[in-house]
Amino acid sequence: MWKSKAKFLFLLPAVVWVLIFTIFPLIYSLRMSFYNVRIGQGDVFVGLNNFARVFTNEQARSAAFITLKIVVIAVAVELVLGLALAILFNRAMPARGLLRTILTMPLFATPIAIGYLFFTIFYEEGGLINGLIPWKVPWLSDPGLAAISISLVDIWQWTPFCFLVFLAALQGLSEELYEAARIEASSGWQVFRHITLPLIQPTIVIVLLLRLAEALKLFDIPFSLTGGGPGTATQVYSLFTYRTGLRFFDLGFASALSYIMLIVVMIIVSLFFRHLRQIYD
Repeated sequence: MWKSKAKFLFLLPAVVWVLIFTIFPLIYSLRMSFYNVRIGQGDVFVGLNNFARVFTNEQARSAAFITLKIVVIAVAVELVLGLALAILFNRAMPARGLLRTILTMPLFATPIAIGYLFFTIFYEEGGLINGLIPWKVPWLSDPGLAAISISLVDIWQWTPFCFLVFLAALQGLSEELYEAARIEASSGWQVFRHITLPLIQPTIVIVLLLRLAEALKLFDIPFSLTGGGPGTATQVYSLFTYRTGLRFFDLGFASALSYIMLIVVMIIVSLFFRHLRQIYD
């Protein structure tokens, strides 16, 4: 009897941790999203007004568009580059293990540190890139180039993730299919198009959904690299939510912004698990 109860006793700290630091903030922030919360001024119930503001607020719509633009560019390049690297490393080559280890190193770096690192690299006066070329490129002061700079940093960090997953998928394919293709004298492109690509398509979809769910929450790199500037040119959705809640203390509106993002991410994650079930059913 005691042994059966002891296991629940050991689980109790984890359950309390989840309830206090996950469930309670989630419920409390949901409650705040229905109020006009101003520190020191009391809470005023406004119903769905904060959620309506998300779709009518010009800065919120601009932040959503900026986020979508950066995510589309970064994720698309990461998928293509990750797949290309996986195909390259899925064959015998000198020092393959060492090179593979070097390629995966950016994945384990802290995003906020990466942002500050690339700030010194993209810096216009004395930065590494501008110090190597004869002209000065306004990487962080030009609105268009600043967004591209964020995309490049995200690509640098997350391409190794796509590379590792695609490489694992390629190494799991049967060699007999490729031997049969070689007998048929198929070209490399035909083998990739008719054999490799269809077989790893489920993996590509899974990686796409995972990267979308993660990239939409992009915050660390814009915060540390550009601060959302110049102006609001790189103020992504998460950064706008942070400023709304913790700088301007409009906590009700910030909570509504957060829940809209939560709904979008939950939809993507639901699609991920649905596709995963279709693969293994």
